[in-house]
Amino acid sequence: MNEYQKRLFTKLLEKNNFLSASLAQTWVELLWDDFETTYAKAGRKYQGSEMTEKVVSQWIEHYGDKLHEFVAENPKYKHLLEQDPKKMH
Repeated sequence: MNEYQKRLFTKLLEKNNFLSASLAQTWVELLWDDFETTYAKAGRKYQGSEMTEKVVSQWIEHYGDKLHEFVAENPKYKHLLEQDPKKMH
């Protein structure tokens, strides 16, 4: 995890007390990757990690307190978002 993602991880844990540390890290990585992938597919010029951090930070600000309620319907991610009660922070 890079420094940008560490800041986002800390912000998400502060925003949502229901997420374990490992699940918060997974969320940050998924949101980060989703933004960069979507941006690239749209043909946009890469604007650096600062831009990605800014956008993901806004998502965490708006949706971070509700992420634990998300039920993944996509089997590709469902296993990543199932919380292990033994790993709660």
